[in-house]
Amino acid sequence: MNIIKLLKPKCSVAYLTNDQSVRQGLEKMKYHGYTAIPVIDSEGRYISTVTEGDFLWSITEYESTNLKDLERIPITNIIRMDWNPAIKINAPFEALISHITERNFVPVVDDRDVFIGIITRKEVMRKHFESLLENKFNKN
Repeated sequence: MNIIKLLKPKCSVAYLTNDQSVRQGLEKMKYHGYTAIPVIDSEGRYISTVTEGDFLWSITEYESTNLKDLERIPITNIIRMDWNPAIKINAPFEALISHITERNFVPVVDDRDVFIGIITRKEVMRKHFESLLENKFNKN
């Protein structure tokens, strides 16, 4: 299976940029109801993914729940650079499977490492289930 068929494009995905603050990140995650969100740089390259846990740890590290204080902390101060690596759009389906079993979504980049969207575990499972049903009915 070609993974491009599973891609949820960047234009329909919420993400943060590396110049945003912890407060802005919290507000965007709350608004969208996400537990993790991709972070990109000003040129659109994928940097990492920030999670609810990252925000929680930042609050304990900076010892503040005051939103004004969180405005001064850049999102780049709290992300873990190696946590949710992206895969290339031309990666084999097997590479996607090994990543998606560990996360709710996998960030996808092009050959220049520019973020182009995500593939969700839910979509992989849905497509796989559809494929199983199609194969079952085609055999009968």
